[in-house]
Amino acid sequence: MGGEDQLLKIAQEIQHCRKCDLSHTRKNAVPGKGPASAEIMLIGEGPGYYENEQGLPFVGASGKFLTQLLTDGGIPRDSVFITNVVKCRPPGNREPQEQELRACSAYLDKQIEVINPLIIVTLGRFSMARYFKNVRISKIHGNASWKNGRLIVPMYHPAAALHQPNLRPVILEDFSRLKSMIEKEKEKRAAISDEASNQDDATQLSFF
Repeated sequence: MGGEDQLLKIAQEIQHCRKCDLSHTRKNAVPGKGPASAEIMLIGEGPGYYENEQGLPFVGASGKFLTQLLTDGGIPRDSVFITNVVKCRPPGNREPQEQELRACSAYLDKQIEVINPLIIVTLGRFSMARYFKNVRISKIHGNASWKNGRLIVPMYHPAAALHQPNLRPVILEDFSRLKSMIEKEKEKRAAISDEASNQDDATQLSFF
């Protein structure tokens, strides 16, 4: 089964999920959107009103700002995979609860495994907390770190700029560096691949 088919299967599981009480209040589950070949995976917190209505991630005001952030940084939105740590809207846009985060965790793990992105960008503190415990986003935003074998970049949620305009330049700056992070990661992986290939060639030659 190809990557796109696997993501579709996961999305169907999410749409029929009854693991937590959010399934009783949602209009539409929001599995996520983007290609299975995405180099960048963006993980937000949870769907809002418009996401719940349409079943798509980041389609409200913060979604428009996210599109701007990606476009200004030279990254087409349709080239990234966008999802959330919880796949259904918490009532009244309240914060996700621990049991809701646990219920959705396996779906997110499956999506990450299928996509295998070069970089995961966490948007907001709840997605950041999957990888960085007991830290403030104000201290580590925009800085890439290796966690569990993956390059993770914690960033402010785009909605933060809508509520706190002073954060807008900070968020713009963080996203402006994302493309260069991707290029560096590609170069690093290519160098590792070349080194491994050279070692294999040397090993084969040693038999002659």
